Amino acid sequence: MTTWLLVADSVRGRVFQADSPTGPLIEIITLAHPEGRLHEQALTSDLPGRTFDRGGQGRHIMEDRVSAKEQDNIRFALRIADHLDTMRLEGKFERLIIVAPPEFLGILSTKLSGATQKLVSMRVDKNLAQKTATEIRNHLPEQLWGAPAA
Repeated sequence: MTTWLLVADSVRGRVFQADSPTGPLIEIITLAHPEGRLHEQALTSDLPGRTFDRGGQGRHIMEDRVSAKEQDNIRFALRIADHLDTMRLEGKFERLIIVAPPEFLGILSTKLSGATQKLVSMRVDKNLAQKTATEIRNHLPEQLWGAPAA
């Protein structure tokens, strides 16, 4: 059974494969998103609009429910999810382990298709995307590869 390990954050998504539960991780796909490093101000082009209350209570700034930074994270998570879905349809993997910081893990989990969700055997809320393959492998217990698909 081919198991892929996705290690992602808002800047980079990396997919690894190992030939055995104790074997080294081999990076097979990298998705870069340098915009993920930008601050909120750099992602918005101007000030929010203003509006008047219906009852004449005054003028207020119109706020988005989702910040520009969150929207950018959502777009990148969707890009990763779409790529994983394509690879799943091509039969490239049969099981998936996801490692990401808690906030990005939550966003990514909502963007995965139902069929890809079924292949996720484990989610780990750690920020390891900037680590080397060896460092990532050292953070993961050996039994992750042996975990059954959910």
